[in-house]
This record gives sequence, structure tokens and C-alpha cells, in this order.
Amino acid sequence: METVVLIVAAGRGERAGGDVPKQYAMLGGKAVLAHAVDAFAGMPVFVVIAEGQEGLAEVALGSRAVTLVTGGAERQDSVRLGLDAIGKAERVLIHDAARCLLPWSVLERLLAALETHDGAVPVLPVADTIARGDAVLGETVDRAGLHRVQTPQAFRFDAVMTAHHNWQGGAATDDAQMARAAGFNIKMVEGDAMLEKITRPEDFIAAANRLLVSRSASGFDVHRLEAGEELWLGGIKIQHDKGLSGHSDADVALHAITDAVLGCVGAGDIGSHFPPSNAQWLGASSDRFLDHARGLVMAKGGVIDFIDLTIICEAPKIGPHREAMRARIAEILQVPPSRISVKATTTERLGFTGRGEGIAAQAIATVRLPEEL
Repeated sequence: METVVLIVAAGRGERAGGDVPKQYAMLGGKAVLAHAVDAFAGMPVFVVIAEGQEGLAEVALGSRAVTLVTGGAERQDSVRLGLDAIGKAERVLIHDAARCLLPWSVLERLLAALETHDGAVPVLPVADTIARGDAVLGETVDRAGLHRVQTPQAFRFDAVMTAHHNWQGGAATDDAQMARAAGFNIKMVEGDAMLEKITRPEDFIAAANRLLVSRSASGFDVHRLEAGEELWLGGIKIQHDKGLSGHSDADVALHAITDAVLGCVGAGDIGSHFPPSNAQWLGASSDRFLDHARGLVMAKGGVIDFIDLTIICEAPKIGPHREAMRARIAEILQVPPSRISVKATTTERLGFTGRGEGIAAQAIATVRLPEEL
């Protein structure tokens, strides 16, 4: 059956603050409206916007194939105009752009319910105590049988068209109630906390946290110790009788961290970004490599949560330099030092590190990144 999507994005979003209406604000590297549209991959999408917002919508949506419709004074007016623009379909999903994080499982439940009902809505049970009152607490309300209604709401197209065009009540903010009042049967299906509506500035923070998923990756590096070289380790210069040899400053600790961070975004290894065959990286400071990896995480809307670094060597002793390393690594990654762990161990004089021929380092990075739902 043909299913068409109608996304309502005609609000001014003043309570959310910011320089643009909330549906055009950025969340996890792309606009709220873009998240809402992308959730319906493969379906024809109509987006209702306010008059004069065409430019904002085009910037937010980029090359996404949608049909823009100019809305009306009230939400129900915008929905009706959107339905009229669609004209004909078998099923329609009416969605609010401000509920932009839509799991596919909710869509499956809604569309399955339309097999036997005129409409379907996602709901969540009311868990909090509900009470009447203004400044003074009044009596509580029995929450048994109470639900929070979300979007998208699914309808047989002819049913919701009838409900809207025959509506005789006042301003309506919920299409399912209009359809129910018109005599159509509406099925409730399980909603999802991901669909919480963005209304106020703090809701953007909550939505960003819901959007991000955790990823971890490891990095490992080794460099040879040689007389006459400077020893750069963990972003700081350490006085020692030998230094690490390499094409750059050979900071084995920063190299391991860089590879770990690159791994979290699936961006290859340090050599693919800064090949030793390229003369411009001769003697380069390794903080440039780590800052580049950090930038790739930020460009994807990610957050660096934690770095765990282990340096493997007999000498120098790492303990006296541990806090300076933590501070410098945190500075490069632009995170608090509390998110950086620096440890050291030896190999009990076994192998090349035990013989003092080189230093090895391994690191694990944990980041949070936007994940497609």
C-alpha cells in the first residue's frame, strides 16, 4: 500500500530559543528537520513550512527530495493544507518535525495497526504523579489509563481527510483526536522515549544524548630509541639520554591515541592521513595529528568521552610526568583532564622495550557519535 509522509514544520519554535526556529537548528551535525525527513527513507515526504521559511528549509534539507507546502495559522490548518497538497494516497503518516528521532520499529507497529484500524498512534504510559493546581498543589489525578500521545500518527488517507474537512470544533493540536471525534477507530501502539519532543533549549541537550551511541577503538604504536634524538612522549618533552626516532617527532603515545580516535570514526590509521613518504610531515609535532583526529570526531557531531593510554618502557619513569601528559593530551583533545588516563608498565626486561631499544604505547578511545535510527 502506498504510504505518504506529512511532516509539520511550520512552527516558530520561540520557546526553544536560538537564532532560527527549532526545526532548522542543528542537532548532531544536521538540522532537526533533516533528522525527521531521514527517518522515512524511501517514502514520499511532504513538509509543511511557514510562509517565508523556504530558504531555511532548503538549507536544512540540502538535496533531499521533498515537496514543500506553505502552512496556515494553526497546526490543524497546516495539516489540512498538507493533506490537500498530497491529494491522494492510501495511507499517511503525520509527524511533527520536533520529534525528529524516530526509531523504525515505531513505524512498523503503526503500519501494522492500519491493517485493522482507521488510524494508529504511538503512546507511552504516564509514569509521574499527576496533580491539579497552580501555585499551590491540588488534588492528584488517577493516572491509570492515562497515556502520552506522540507522533507520527498513521491514518487511512480518506479517514483523516474526512476528519479534517468536517471538523467543527476549536483549535486542535492532535490529528488522532479529530479522527476519533469523526467516528474512526484509532489503535494505540507502543511509543518510544526517542520521540520526546524538542520544545525548550534543554531539550536539545537531551536529544543530543539520545542520538549519540558509544564506540571504542584501540591504537598501538612503537618507535625506536636513539641517541641524539629529543624524547617527546604524551605531548611533552622529557629529558632523557635517548629520544624516539621517526618521520615526525615520533611521539609514540600521541600516535597510539590518534589511531584509537581515528578508529572510532572508521577513518583508517595515522599513516593514511599523514604518510611518512610526504616530506611535509618530517619532524612534525604529533599534536597536529591528534588534533586532526579530534576534528573528524567533532565534524560528525561526536563527543570524546575517555582516553586510556598505556606506555610500555623501562625508562624513562613515567610517574613524574603523568599529570603533565594528562593535561597536555586533554588540551589537544579539548576535554577535561579527568577524561584522560595515563598508565605505564614494563615488560620485566623482556623484548625490545625491556632491552631499552624502544618504547611502545597502546590506547583505547571511547567516543559518542550520532547513529542512524
